[in-house]
Amino acid sequence: MARVAEIKRKTKETDIVVCLNVDGEGTAKLDYPIGFMAHMLNAFALHGLFDIEIRARGDLDVDQHHLVEDTGIALGEAFARALGGKQGIRRAAFCLYPMDETLARAACDISGRAYLVFNAGLSGIPLISADSGGGSRPFQTDTIADFWQGFCSSCACALHIDILRGRSDHHKIEALFKASARAFREACEIDPRAAGRIPSTKGVLGESGIMVC
Repeated sequence: MARVAEIKRKTKETDIVVCLNVDGEGTAKLDYPIGFMAHMLNAFALHGLFDIEIRARGDLDVDQHHLVEDTGIALGEAFARALGGKQGIRRAAFCLYPMDETLARAACDISGRAYLVFNAGLSGIPLISADSGGGSRPFQTDTIADFWQGFCSSCACALHIDILRGRSDHHKIEALFKASARAFREACEIDPRAAGRIPSTKGVLGESGIMVC
């Protein structure tokens, strides 16, 4: 069965549509108004071999928090729905990812329990990001933690992401997305030895869509 999902999330603050194919080729089709986040989402798709299509709008006149966080929520919910009962998946995986001077570590467990540990060591200084109107604006790097918190909550997974060393905030964030993508790719893979079994002594890994924020 195809492991695909479409999620529509519309609030007074954001309007987001996410289409996901877990067993894709790494293609991303993004209509996303924050250039830096579009770059990160493209990297996540490519390194995870996920096909991801996202169309998003938000109240950027307020700030970037609502749109970035809600994107994480919608993408996490898409994974939860696409994976369904999680029969036969490897469930847990990790990746060490080097990017020039930066070394990132990501470890995930698609356990049905949401938990995030986020140690990125970011400076807090905004990055300059292109916007959809052809201009530029500062990117609020603190929203990256909000993205992953939203993702973990709606996907119902545990994720530990750490920067072990690094200098550039751009490299730190990008390495985290690439490490997380590769860890998630392995965790989502079907284990041919598992024969469709649930990888848990409990016999269940939770329902899809376990949490909608």
